[in-house]
Amino acid sequence: MYRSLILPARMTPRHAPHGRWALALALLCGWLSTANAQFFGTPEELRRTTPTIADRDPGYVPSDTAELDGAYRHQPVFYRTHEAPGTIIIDTSDRFLYLIQPNNVAIRYGIGVGRDGFQWQGLLTISRKSEWPDWTPPPEMIKRQPYLPRFMAGGPGNPMGARALYLGGTVYRIHGTNAPETIGQAVSSGCFRLVNDEVADLYARVPVGTKVIIQQ
Repeated sequence: MYRSLILPARMTPRHAPHGRWALALALLCGWLSTANAQFFGTPEELRRTTPTIADRDPGYVPSDTAELDGAYRHQPVFYRTHEAPGTIIIDTSDRFLYLIQPNNVAIRYGIGVGRDGFQWQGLLTISRKSEWPDWTPPPEMIKRQPYLPRFMAGGPGNPMGARALYLGGTVYRIHGTNAPETIGQAVSSGCFRLVNDEVADLYARVPVGTKVIIQQ
């Protein structure tokens, strides 16, 4: 069992190589031959350093026809790491979550992350899971945004979306969203969001106790 540990920025090592040499090495060693993985490197055109859109208000129900950029749909990619299969690695700057698989492959999910001043990194575990979770904004969020509801039952208009994975004993979660257009953006108060069908896929793959590494 891992204890929760939140570290100052830039203390968590990165092991994932980016660039053409990583693809060449993977192909040479045969890492991709049986995994059916693709290598996308770091899609610079998708990176954001400041919010470019506003977040949705609680209660907004997104359209069923809302489309997500294909790069943010979950897909196998080459990812070199010393972490064990089943580990989650969140790359805040690139807006991706990686679920580590055997043989230098990871399942990559597009995410929305904390806005400027609300990004962090650390080592935690998933402490519990919930389907269509209720939402109780913490006091510090109410202080910043006093118009927010004090409680909101789970449902399509709930900002927590369809699933939630709770990170240790913190107020942070990996969760769904009622604002699919914010994936790839930095708009949250420190949580990590996926569109609802994507978070449901991740939820089904990971158990309570899963190790989660958050990198900046």
